[in-house]
Amino acid sequence: MTGRTPRLGRLRRMAPDGRVSRPVEARGGKPRRRGTQPKVVALGGGMGLSASLAALRRITGDLTAVVTVADDGGSSGRLRDELGVLPPGDLRKALAALCGDDDWGQTWARVIQHRFQSQGEINGHAVGNLLIVALWEQLGDHVQALDLVGRLLGAHGRVLPMSAVPLELQALVKGHDPARPEDVDTVRGQATVALTPGEVQSVHLVPHDPPAVPEAVAAVLDADWVVLGPGSWFSSVMPHLLVPELLDALTETKARRVLSLNLAPQPGETDGFSPQRHVEVLGRHAPKLALDVVLADEAAVPDRDSLTDAAKRLGAAVELAPVARTDGTPRHDPELLAAAYDRIFRMHGRIGPWR
Repeated sequence: MTGRTPRLGRLRRMAPDGRVSRPVEARGGKPRRRGTQPKVVALGGGMGLSASLAALRRITGDLTAVVTVADDGGSSGRLRDELGVLPPGDLRKALAALCGDDDWGQTWARVIQHRFQSQGEINGHAVGNLLIVALWEQLGDHVQALDLVGRLLGAHGRVLPMSAVPLELQALVKGHDPARPEDVDTVRGQATVALTPGEVQSVHLVPHDPPAVPEAVAAVLDADWVVLGPGSWFSSVMPHLLVPELLDALTETKARRVLSLNLAPQPGETDGFSPQRHVEVLGRHAPKLALDVVLADEAAVPDRDSLTDAAKRLGAAVELAPVARTDGTPRHDPELLAAAYDRIFRMHGRIGPWR
């Protein structure tokens, strides 16, 4: 394995046309100078984290994704059950989101997201999931393997799991069984929690005190900004607050903290939730965690005063900005979201060059 690493490192440096890849570029096409950009850590999972990363990589080259590892559905769930590994799916999506917009980056993004279609056992598996798990088995190191995949893709940032052990998400849900709408049941598994027809009251992890990946803790403590959300609130955002070492780092870091809200409630998991209720849920799960900014799409906030009050209770100001795609779907536009993050970093952060 030692002899293979330089080859993969070379792939990272060479673009498809044989040219050496260039540093991450700032808007306007000029390479960013080292030391003039914020260190940003983004936490979450699934498509919400991917949206945030696709925006953040446009404004900083010092970016780390810390990804939840509680997924138990689809290809990830099958690999987790069969091999006892961390679920790789959300890690794969984060890596794809960090790929550049050039031919090299977009080709690799499509490759690792590609799913096989067959009548056999490989049906539904994503190429990136298999690649990540293969490197975990070869290297025996989650972080080293993900760094290697990132080098291969030319990813504009680093991807880390929040914990090195597979986690089970459990939730207390009122009305999970429609025949018993007032009963509160324990619902097990991220895939089941995400689709529950009931009202999620709270979530917890099994094991209850999972160890955090040390590199993830270090990244949070060293960050200038930490971004939490958007994403599936109970199954992708809240789990980070349930890892004690990671929550301690989020509480103790000198970084400023942004909570990025969803554009719409998620069917099942947060049906009927207002923007302020999302903030209140976070406060209940991590009462000692203070925030600096709550970012929301201006068209998705019908009651600005209530959101402002909820944010103030966590120490945060509210920033409203148009961050949704213009096609009417509840998805973030990466350019608009990047502009919102950039404005927040400048308005609420340091004045002048970073570090």
